[in-house]
Amino acid sequence: MTTSTLAPAPRYWLMKSEPDECSIDDALAAPNATVPWTGVRNYQARNFMRDGMQVGDGVLFYHSSCPEPGIAGIARVASGTRPDPTQFDPASPYFDPKSPTDAPRWLLLDVQALRKTRLISLAELRSTPLLSQMRVLQKGSRLSITPVEESEWACITDVLMRGD
Repeated sequence: MTTSTLAPAPRYWLMKSEPDECSIDDALAAPNATVPWTGVRNYQARNFMRDGMQVGDGVLFYHSSCPEPGIAGIARVASGTRPDPTQFDPASPYFDPKSPTDAPRWLLLDVQALRKTRLISLAELRSTPLLSQMRVLQKGSRLSITPVEESEWACITDVLMRGD
């Protein structure tokens, strides 16, 4: 088999969601269900979805803007990207009147929650030396989607989640 016929290695991502909008419990509500990851309005996060994320990639489902932010579950990328319809809906908080329908500016993809975990708080992530370079922990990091290194994924899934 040549290199060109091998499937690309899976990548790993951290995706933030406010639990009032979409929590890990919401995402697990129906077996094998997926949730559309709407409302991404940052170009770098959009570009991660468009250019880097592939079906099957691992996702750390992160609850943000809540009393105790942190990783709440494990998910996977379940679809490729497509236009986010909320950008065209004037009733949506994610409406973008400058996004043309013939060349949409904002995308979404589907995420499938695989399991809920114990909450791995931001404080716990910060106190784990192997995670010190994780993008979500860097000063000023506010992106809703960030890449996760394979070593960070392994640390979180193998070490920190043993207690759930």
